[in-house]
Amino acid sequence: MKDETTQGGMMRGKGWGGWLLLLLVLAMPVRGQWVTQTLALKAGWNAVYLHVDPSHDTLEGLVGSDPANPVMEVWMWSPPVSTVQFVTSPQDPLPDNNQWRYWRRNTGDGSLGRLVGNTAYLVRVSADVPSYEWSIRGKPMVPAYNWTTTGLNFIGFPTAPGTGPTWEEFLAPAPELGLNAEIYQYAGGELGAGNPSRLYALRSARLKRGQAYWMRAGTVFNRYFAPFEVEMTGGKGLVFGDSLTAQNFRLRNLTTNVVTVTLNLVGSETPPTGQATIVGVPPLQLRGALNTTNLTYAYDTLPVGTARTVTLQAKGTPGSDVEVVLGLDRAAMTGAEGSLHAAVLRLTDSLGLSQVEAPVTARVATTSGLWVGTAEINRVECYLPAMEKLALQATPVDPVTPPVEGTLTPREELETNVARKFPIRLIVHNPGSGGQAKLLQQVFFGMDVWTNAVVTTSETVLAPAMLSQARRITTSNLPWRVGNAPWAFTGRLGETETLTTTVETGYEEHGSNPFLHTYHPDHDNLDATFKTQLSRGMESYGVRREITLRVVAPSGNVFVQGSGQKVSGWYKETIRLVGLARGGGTTDAREFQVSGPFTLTRISEVSSLTMP
Repeated sequence: MKDETTQGGMMRGKGWGGWLLLLLVLAMPVRGQWVTQTLALKAGWNAVYLHVDPSHDTLEGLVGSDPANPVMEVWMWSPPVSTVQFVTSPQDPLPDNNQWRYWRRNTGDGSLGRLVGNTAYLVRVSADVPSYEWSIRGKPMVPAYNWTTTGLNFIGFPTAPGTGPTWEEFLAPAPELGLNAEIYQYAGGELGAGNPSRLYALRSARLKRGQAYWMRAGTVFNRYFAPFEVEMTGGKGLVFGDSLTAQNFRLRNLTTNVVTVTLNLVGSETPPTGQATIVGVPPLQLRGALNTTNLTYAYDTLPVGTARTVTLQAKGTPGSDVEVVLGLDRAAMTGAEGSLHAAVLRLTDSLGLSQVEAPVTARVATTSGLWVGTAEINRVECYLPAMEKLALQATPVDPVTPPVEGTLTPREELETNVARKFPIRLIVHNPGSGGQAKLLQQVFFGMDVWTNAVVTTSETVLAPAMLSQARRITTSNLPWRVGNAPWAFTGRLGETETLTTTVETGYEEHGSNPFLHTYHPDHDNLDATFKTQLSRGMESYGVRREITLRVVAPSGNVFVQGSGQKVSGWYKETIRLVGLARGGGTTDAREFQVSGPFTLTRISEVSSLTMP
């Protein structure tokens, strides 16, 4: 048989033995980002279609390193890009045929090194092995195929596992394709006039997942591979990385019927050797309808084993094309920074014709880098009489209950609402791993002389020629110190950490003590001769500030929590003024406590703080 086509042709062999069509994988367990597709192979040639991407390993690793694997050759059809080049079919599996890339076992030659998903292959099994189940582990892929109207297409379809629908049932939602399509399949045995053969019995022949077919439909362009189409940016599934909190994709109805798409999240299969360990399933939320009263979205959680549905109206009508938004509840993720959470999102249609799968991955966020934000002081412990306290507490202010389990400590119960919030700037640097977060009065970030991004306590580290692109951030809330040395917190900044540090200001520090006025004779901390420094408490007090940042993990609707580049919680500061020493070892001192909510935003991911 000869056939002139553009960009295509059905493969025939010369003395290669029988061409056999790969049977559908009867059992295709899907338990996570990694999916095992089991191919039921027979002696000779098999036509297969991969719905997973096993490109993490080479064919030598998948096949050649396993003595029990009888696969001898794998061929991938790679038609030329040009649409004006005509080729003659049948195509022969020969090395000089540039439409085919091949791999041969233990030969070291060939142009095919790895298998990729959404691709059809011809696989030859040793003649002395009647049957073999080849398990290939890879990442599931959303269907994607560039259909050509000028030749043959070597393709498979994401039908539901099991016996599969008949061709008539599967093509019923796409009648134009069903009327015009020429479908060819291999019947098994030796090649001859009837093998490969055209498929006419569409009412009884069943379409099988994992099986490859030759198809063409004349001038009919085909986008129908399932009753609904999934459109994902990049084609690599839903990748949240270590900072994103939301990802979206589109579902599009390709039929004239109302179709309900069911979403299921399935846990993770053990990754192949050498791949990242998966520590859990991403905690996802499905965004619902918008509440026009408060402009917030309803949401449903999407745990493993619980189905959610999306209804698609008939093709071409409002509601036939729907955006699906999934949020990631990062506060519910466990594991060390950078550890991987992964699963598979399985989508099926109400017609029972298809099953589409996409990987979902997220990494536990790292909090390293430079964080800048504001604490808003709205509660103060003071020494006012009771009646004055009650008057202040009745003053309308923003909600002030600390976002920590909705409770106040006994000391915080003594605090009073303020009539107007007082903002103070916070500058925190968090190291990459280990170590302690630093509280800074002043920080610089920009490029050094080697054009590396740096966060530093000194301007001298920055490249002089690039100072116009650098930034300095300062807070007047903390005392200036020679050398700009930071204050170390008790730990690292994290989702639910409580950090404390102590900021000391000596009573004699003219540069930062608020009780000292260098040029005022009553507040210069000198005696009447302006020569002898007075003792602490005579004109100036020592200041000891115990600062606590109590980080609170966000909860509830992730669609109103904002970016993963923010942390928030409750700021508390105990201010102790130290004065004269008294007899008996006591010291004049008075304490004040202030508190309020804080928010920090990461503005740089540089994990090291340069302190020359």
